[in-house]
Order: sequence, then C-alpha cells, then structure tokens
Amino acid sequence: MTQKMYNVISPDGFPITCEPFASEREALNAILVWCGRFKNQGYYSTSNRQKIPLKDLPDYLKVVPAESEFSLCC
Repeated sequence: MTQKMYNVISPDGFPITCEPFASEREALNAILVWCGRFKNQGYYSTSNRQKIPLKDLPDYLKVVPAESEFSLCC
C-alpha cells in the first residue's frame, strides 16, 4: 500500500518544497518553518499583489494530497 503524501501550496499557488511530505502533521510543521523565513521582510504575494501579515500567512497556505495537480513542482 502506498503511503499518502502531501504538498503545501503557497499563497501564490505553488508548492513550498519540491518533495512532498509523508504526513499532514509534517506538512503543517513545514508551514510554520516556511512562514518563519519571512519574519524580517514580511510576505508580499506577487500573484495577488498584496502584503500578507505574518500572523495571517499560515491561513493562506493549503495542505493538499500530493497526487493532486500540484504534485509536479520541480
């Protein structure tokens, strides 16, 4: 049986990593790490042309099954 994998999709619509995550929990933890990278500069969404406050940024990311259309990022 194949293990279900997950991707995390950024506010701009692309996966935050090239490799999918082995569990939803792992994906959710990756969201916190990814959002932390923008602590100094903030996050500006180029596709939506808006600055997203860091406290709200995790709400803009989506965890999706890796077999979805987003599974091919690299």
